Amino acid sequence: MTNLEFRNVSMRYRVRGAGKMLALDDVSFTLHSGQTIALVGQSGSGKSTIAKIITQLERQTEGDVLLDGVPIPRRGRALRRYRQQVRMVFQDPFASLNPYHTIRHHIERPLRLDKIVPAADIEAEVRRLLERVRLDPDATIDRRPHELSGGQRQRVAIARALASRPSLLIADEPVSMLDVSIRLGVLNLLADLQRESNLGVLYITHDLATARHFSDEIMVLNRGKVVERGPADDVILNPQDDYTRRLRNASPDPDRHFGGHDKAAATEGVSA
Repeated sequence: MTNLEFRNVSMRYRVRGAGKMLALDDVSFTLHSGQTIALVGQSGSGKSTIAKIITQLERQTEGDVLLDGVPIPRRGRALRRYRQQVRMVFQDPFASLNPYHTIRHHIERPLRLDKIVPAADIEAEVRRLLERVRLDPDATIDRRPHELSGGQRQRVAIARALASRPSLLIADEPVSMLDVSIRLGVLNLLADLQRESNLGVLYITHDLATARHFSDEIMVLNRGKVVERGPADDVILNPQDDYTRRLRNASPDPDRHFGGHDKAAATEGVSA
């Protein structure tokens, strides 16, 4: 089992003319493989800062981030191996894909860089990954991102993230820029992939309804600090912190959002 641990992590940014701004305040949690944790909060709460620190796009100013008890490496081959284990799905599926390259190129690249399969097997592996995210390889592989819908582009981004066979997936608002009609299909896909591959998933969102139905545990972040955490149903149905209650009251009713179905029914194979 793979464990990613945040241990008393704080992050301060230097702001011109205003000194230092505290973006994260003593945050601690552990994400295990096979587990989905939803990190919930409004814009500016520090959610994306956590994602950037995990993927080492940013470095925390205090505290430790450990993978299986070992601090995240800072450079070289060790950092590259770490990034192979921990992959990210970004919010904007168009901006995260290079418009000049085909879908084949986007998925081939991590396969070649990380030497996942022999060169002779790369074509077959690209097709297998496209099928895993429920895309037709023949209709997709030689297209460019602008020729696909937003939902299809996000599925390509997920396939690319899976190419390195990671243990943990960081999904940063993965459906917020998609049409409402196709969001559930992408979330169902992520839930299926999580179960099939025993992935640990950090699901970053502002949507309490999807957080409840697609996560084992919810952490609520406000102004860089975790103000509430616990099993998903407990946090949503019986919030202890006033901020969580305000978030819940401002969100669509979760049961109405999913037509009254329970968590298992909500994650059955709806496609988009």
